Amino acid sequence: MLRPSMPSPAVIVETPRAQPLAAPAAQPLKAALLMAVSALFFGCMAIVIRLASKQLHTFEIAFFRNLFGAVFAAPLLLRHGWGLLRTDKFSFYLMRCVIGIGSMLAGFWAIVHLPLAQAISLSYSTPLFVTIGAVFFLGEIVRIRRWSAVLVGFMGVLIIVRPGADTFSAASLVPLIAASLSATTAISIKYLSRTERADAIVLMTTLLWVPLSLPTAVMVWQWPQPHIWPWVILAGLFGTSGHMFWTRALKLGDVSMLTPITYLQLPVVALAGWTLFDEPLDHYTALGAAIIIVSNVYIAQREARLARQKARVVVAAEPTEPT
Repeated sequence: MLRPSMPSPAVIVETPRAQPLAAPAAQPLKAALLMAVSALFFGCMAIVIRLASKQLHTFEIAFFRNLFGAVFAAPLLLRHGWGLLRTDKFSFYLMRCVIGIGSMLAGFWAIVHLPLAQAISLSYSTPLFVTIGAVFFLGEIVRIRRWSAVLVGFMGVLIIVRPGADTFSAASLVPLIAASLSATTAISIKYLSRTERADAIVLMTTLLWVPLSLPTAVMVWQWPQPHIWPWVILAGLFGTSGHMFWTRALKLGDVSMLTPITYLQLPVVALAGWTLFDEPLDHYTALGAAIIIVSNVYIAQREARLARQKARVVVAAEPTEPT
């Protein structure tokens, strides 16, 4: 999965319904800063994955990312206690994580074998797949405006991939596979967040990813050379930290405001691709990425607007106490 812990900006993590908590007051500036830090962490994760690939296979990098990600997520147990791992949805977590591992392996492969900017740009198609999946799996009603945005977004994908052109490569389809699988896990967050705390989802997912990513790593195993260890450790740190900052940002700010900030990741990896790996930003990738981003921002704003409308309807329908 290209963004194993990079949830779709179109997915809003809700406060668990089974354990209602007081909603935090909106803090737009703090939320924006948290989201910016999250985007930088995810961009840095992609960079260190590429650096680690100078010696290690993609599958092994994914395992170490998960192993050290679990280490850096462990303090959540100190904060919340072992009760954080109690759940009656373990089988659902397991299914979600199996799909997530498939997305992670495909996404990491894309980071290693495609230009960084292209791999990350195509990963932004995840919200497009989320919108489609929400119709079939969550029964959400998507009207003509959002369908139009999805179609425009896929036009951006076609501009980047350019099927039929001499420069077309089947490798460019791999991040799209990762994005479609990532959309499935993103949809599962909507389901889990109804009863599970955000930190519980982060921790349980991170812990399950470790054993699930081990079998493929064993098939290509070689011990990292001394200069590679910092990169795989940082991959775990950046991935887990990015996920944590993302969830906290969405608790404090509106998704429609925060979505554009998530795309700070693209200039970070584009600059790294140019300076570290001699990868100039392709004009088609830049144009396609811009179209996908505009489409995603519209989808996020539309979802947020509809969510506010539903909230007003629910409040209006609540009976008032007699005076």
